Order: sequence, then structure tokens, then C-alpha cells
Amino acid sequence: MSVDQRAPLARFDGQRPDAPDWFRAALAVAPHRQSIEVAGAQIESLSWGERGKPGLLFLHGNGATADWWSFIAPFFVETHRVAAMSWSGMGGSDHRKSYSLDLFVEEALTVAEAEGLFDSPVKPVIVAHSFGGMSLMALAMRHGERLRAAIMVDTPVRPAGMPRMGPPPNATRRPHRVYETLPDALARFRLAPEQGCANLYIADHIARTSLKAVEGGWSWKFDPFLWSDFRAESEIEMLGKAKCPFALMWGDRSMLMPAQVTDHMRALAPNAPVVVIPEAEHHVMIDQPLAFVTALRGLLAGWP
Repeated sequence: MSVDQRAPLARFDGQRPDAPDWFRAALAVAPHRQSIEVAGAQIESLSWGERGKPGLLFLHGNGATADWWSFIAPFFVETHRVAAMSWSGMGGSDHRKSYSLDLFVEEALTVAEAEGLFDSPVKPVIVAHSFGGMSLMALAMRHGERLRAAIMVDTPVRPAGMPRMGPPPNATRRPHRVYETLPDALARFRLAPEQGCANLYIADHIARTSLKAVEGGWSWKFDPFLWSDFRAESEIEMLGKAKCPFALMWGDRSMLMPAQVTDHMRALAPNAPVVVIPEAEHHVMIDQPLAFVTALRGLLAGWP
């Protein structure tokens, strides 16, 4: 049966799609959830594993939440102290009156410190997907000496003449719609940018964790006005100025990573390992989660 990219969960009418054993086992490793204050806002943080092990921080993309990593992080708890956070204006974190790249860098560092990711003699590694890679580049340029390495997943760095990352062209600037029932809201979920999704059990999980109960029904957690006053003080070419080892990963079918972009990124970071995940589009951890885990394990083993 074909799946409508604009409403992949509609046919389930609120029921959970069947999920494989590995996925259910991963979600059974429940994280510790807390809020950490950063610059006047409470930032949602999830953590797994023992303090004192090498740190591993996961950063999500635009409109997502820390729970986009909750089926990936448990694969690393035997070897790492793992954390994932929701940017302000997203997930369970507070909304702000205005946002900036500087604030996001501060949020990532503060969460890493509060969750004990710097407690080990081994410096932490940060993994960022999509828009999260923009903040990771800024962090690696400004504070990279504190990191063992940075891994950017399907974050395009475009050459001159191509539009740069920033407010998405379809960014909303009006309040979210309220759906009367949870099935109604789930039926409206879609990935952005729109793409196919073979693993609908993952789409269902991230859709449910992206919604909140509000007066009159259900609505999305992310701030629809986030991009109205977003300030990015630094240029995106920060990739070539990182003060720590960098690795690049993307899906071989990602519409955001054409050859013109990937060739430019290889030139900016000629020493960076490059991992291309077969049969994956932009949302690599959703499209090929186990291949993503395997690739990430390989990268983590490659740095002293």
C-alpha cells in the first residue's frame, strides 16, 4: 500500500503501527527527563547511562524534539553518558520572545555540562541533525577545543549563489491549529521536507512526542513564531573553522544534499570523514536507524 507523504499516519486512525523488537526494546530504556535553565528559559533534557563515561550529545533539527533520539540513544548507553535536548521553542522547552544562534550554542553547552558530559577525562562528542548542525558548527568554531569531535548529519552548507540555511521558506507566523482529537492531529503529521517514510512506527513515535494537549484538543509543541525574529550572528562557513575533528554524514537520497553541496562541504573540511547512508533521505535516523547506529559507532571508534 502506498503511503501519502503529506499524511503518512492517517490510515492508522490513531492506532500505533506495528514496530520491530529492537525499537520497542530501545524505547523501554527510558531516559531521565529534566528541565535545565538557560538564559531564562527551561530547556528539556533527556539522559541515559552513567556519569563518568565519555559524553555523547544529540541535537535535533527544526521543529523536532529531543525524543527524535530516544530510539537511537539507548544503543550507546553501555559505552557513553548520553543526552539529548530540545532547543528553546521546540519540544518540551520554553518558548522565547526571540531566538538566536548564540542562545542555541549556550543551550547546548549548558545542557552538556549539567548532564555530566564533561565529567569523563575523554572529551564529549556532539551529533547534530539538519538545522541542529548550524548550531553545532558555531559551537565547534567557538568552543571546539572542549570537544572530542562533532558529527553533522544531513546539514547542507551551500556554496555561494545558493540560498543558505536560515528561516525555512514555509515557516509559519500564525498560531498552530488545534485538533479536536489525538487521531486527528496524528493524521496531519508530515516530515519536513516532505519525503517517503518506510518506518511508520518511527513516524508515529515522533508525531506523538511532538504534540501536546491544549484547551480544545491537541496542537504541536514547536513555537510557530520562532523564525519571526531569529538572529544568526555568524556565517554558515563556520564548517571550515571548527576547532575539533569533524565528520559529515548524509543520506544518499537526501534532496538537501546534491553534489554541488556535498562537493562544497568536502572542500571546506577536506580532512573530515564522510559517511553516506544508502537508501536514506534527509531524516537519516528515521529512514535507516540501524545503519545510522552502525555508522555512528564506527565514527566514535575512530577518534582517540
